[in-house]
Amino acid sequence: MANLKFEEALGRLEEIVKALERGDLALEESLKIFEEGVKLSKTCLKMLDEAEKKVEILLGDKEGKKQPKPFTLNESSSASGGSAGLSGEKPSPLLDTNQMDDERSSNP
Repeated sequence: MANLKFEEALGRLEEIVKALERGDLALEESLKIFEEGVKLSKTCLKMLDEAEKKVEILLGDKEGKKQPKPFTLNESSSASGGSAGLSGEKPSPLLDTNQMDDERSSNP
């Protein structure tokens, strides 16, 4: 996994998830690919952390000085053609899927 690209690692991780979700593997094989998945997950997280640090370094202040600045996706500015993530606004909260399931079950 030393020279694995992010997209390759993520693709293999998706394959592992699908195989485990099917549930047709023997216990030993399931444990083997689960362990591989955990390693791939950690590798992907490390690569994402490194990419985030690079983005923070590249973003500068008003005087052009480079300084760390968190990168966030801003749906409203990206939809209107603005530059997503550069506004400095906090991202909107994530959608709670459990809440959606509760709402669907309460509305027959």
